[in-house]
Amino acid sequence: MRRSKNTILLTLAALLVLPALSSAQAYVPGRWDWESRKPEHAGMDPRLVERAVAFAVENQNKDPKDLAATIWSAYGREPGFRLLGPTGHRGDTNGMILRHGYIVAEWGDTQRAEMTFSVTKSFLSTLAALALDRGLVREVNDPLKMYVQDGKFDSEHNAKITWHHLLQQTSDWEGTLFETPDWADRPVPRDKPELWPRRPLNEPGAYFKYNDVRVNLLAYCLLQVWRRPLPEVLREFIMDPIGASNAWRWHGYENSWVLVDGTRMQSVSGGGHFGGGLFISTRDEARFGLLFLRRGVWDGKGLFSEKWIDRLRTPAEAFSGYGYMWWLNTRKLALKDVPAHVYYASGFGGNFIVVDDRNDLVVVVRWMPRLNDFLKIVLDAVKE
Repeated sequence: MRRSKNTILLTLAALLVLPALSSAQAYVPGRWDWESRKPEHAGMDPRLVERAVAFAVENQNKDPKDLAATIWSAYGREPGFRLLGPTGHRGDTNGMILRHGYIVAEWGDTQRAEMTFSVTKSFLSTLAALALDRGLVREVNDPLKMYVQDGKFDSEHNAKITWHHLLQQTSDWEGTLFETPDWADRPVPRDKPELWPRRPLNEPGAYFKYNDVRVNLLAYCLLQVWRRPLPEVLREFIMDPIGASNAWRWHGYENSWVLVDGTRMQSVSGGGHFGGGLFISTRDEARFGLLFLRRGVWDGKGLFSEKWIDRLRTPAEAFSGYGYMWWLNTRKLALKDVPAHVYYASGFGGNFIVVDDRNDLVVVVRWMPRLNDFLKIVLDAVKE
């Protein structure tokens, strides 16, 4: 039967808009390939997407690319500061914008694995989610002294600390880990060094402090429950299933080696404050962000419980801008031109993984600190 001219035209029109319609499905990139879509086929304004990329390039981090020098400049005045883990050199700014799982924009060298600083924390907290799913951790409100019994949680104050407190950075744990006391990281009060070792302690859960010593304590505690190196856990249960490259590395410190069941293992760091942490490419970070956009599901398989997404997006009582080692935009205090539902991983020097589930959007940008202004352009580009 012959088709009418109008029917043929309608069929052709449907084929032309097919990329935009199919993109609304949960597209999953293959291990060796990742489909791109023109911005207009992903419901974005191409001119504004181009402007966002130009903005990132124009406003990239101007600090030295020798990351050891940059870290010393930022933290070298802290008491007893020294680099304990590797650093390396970085490249120029680079990034990716994903809509509906497709690459809408990509610039710079997105396959270069380099330090991502405190973005590492968001990877670390995911290992807590995996431990919870497998019963290695019974409940996030359990005291750590139930799991780690080597003296780190023996004091009256530390005995009250739970997984929940470490994940929200509200533990106010007191002690020394890998030869670094808790108060030596961003010491307060800054103008009274005589008080640093004998500062007043806050009740666990009552006070937020961004503190890498305590984040490293979380990594150490997770090592105690997993009983195997955390990079192995991350690779087996997250990075390999999402098709990440084999170029990423997760480092600890020269003095963070411990014995677990008679085997020498390195307790990794949760950031690059003292060097170390996760060295990873933008492309691998984009896959990680996409996993969270899909609420832990990859290619139809749940890699961790969806409940974890709700947990990590619950603001800490002591600080509404932080969840389980992801930054929140609660009340738009951090990013004034960005919706409050957006959450993100953030690292020193301008490293970000941004998740916007309402717009089905993931943005990764490296070495570009002006996140609010950059995201405003990206979000203005979303048309449908």
